[in-house]
Amino acid sequence: MTFIGLVVHNLTTRRFRTALTAVAVAISVTAVVTLDVVTRSLQSSAAAVLSLGHADFIVAQTAVADVLTSSVTQDQVSRIAATTGVKSAVGVLVSAIHLNATNPLFIQIGVDPRELPAFGVHVVAGHAYSVHASHQIMLGWEAAQNLHKHVGSTLKIGTITYDVVGIYTINQTFGDTAAMFPLVTLQANTRKPGTVTLAAVKVARGASVQAVENRIERDNPDLAAVRLATQFGRVDRNLEFLDAAQHGAEIIALIIGVIVVMNTMLLSFVERIREFGVLRAVGWSRARLLSLVMGEALVISLLGAAAGVGLSFAVTTALERFSSLRGVLAAQFSTSVFWTALYTAIAIGVLAALYPSARAAVLRPGVALRRE
Repeated sequence: MTFIGLVVHNLTTRRFRTALTAVAVAISVTAVVTLDVVTRSLQSSAAAVLSLGHADFIVAQTAVADVLTSSVTQDQVSRIAATTGVKSAVGVLVSAIHLNATNPLFIQIGVDPRELPAFGVHVVAGHAYSVHASHQIMLGWEAAQNLHKHVGSTLKIGTITYDVVGIYTINQTFGDTAAMFPLVTLQANTRKPGTVTLAAVKVARGASVQAVENRIERDNPDLAAVRLATQFGRVDRNLEFLDAAQHGAEIIALIIGVIVVMNTMLLSFVERIREFGVLRAVGWSRARLLSLVMGEALVISLLGAAAGVGLSFAVTTALERFSSLRGVLAAQFSTSVFWTALYTAIAIGVLAALYPSARAAVLRPGVALRRE
């Protein structure tokens, strides 16, 4: 029998213990993969708010807990627009409201109609709202489809009924599933007169984006420019907290997995002391015996990784159906997720097998054979 065949034989003759150990690995892998997928999805949703419009970068209040609480005054927007190298700066107010059970986090965007072209909005049906229209809105084309609305329809948001005067596209999923209001109307509705959430900035041709960012931040110490996904934490601390929480939970899940699997393998070691003694007596080296235990642990880890990914898919699919996460959590299983599952499972298997395999390798054949 080959070495690999012996590993498989040892596992299949102890099916129940093998299955339990694989389940322990799978649970840890499920926790790690699910946390990774959910965190990335929530971060993408939060970052999408900062990616609205066709700007070179956005400017928002620095170090706020949630980007939706960012406050930029109209005077600051004007000052940003006047900064050397800036082509345009559009003040945008963003808020979220519970529209219905299907849309628990419906995004509202307030933009002055005169700045819609600079913001990258294209009206595909109907027309844009007027500056001071208190009961006119436009819907993103995806929102219109989801809500079964069209030009001429009405939509009740809160206690106010609005006329849908236009359907727009901004070529950005978060924006296309939102409703767009005249800026002054949304400011009045949200009780934020004279302020916006962020400024979407376009840089003049030939100007250095980095240099313009530096000038804006120098002139406005309480604001931060964000261009890259890695910078989003500068204006939304929740993104940093999500990332830290994910890493902390993954470490805990890994530790628990190692402890559970190690405990199972130690029980298996005690049961197999005589077997290991026989193998040492017939000439097996310590290295080969150590490889046998490690090989069994790795096979169990691979089984646990496969089961863990399947369980994670089921768990995240269930989470997407929760009303509080609907529309916010859009789980995507990329290739990196499968590598994460594999690395986690192998790490658990190797770490858990270190002590049992070392115990097996240092056994004295005579002592092991006398063990009852």
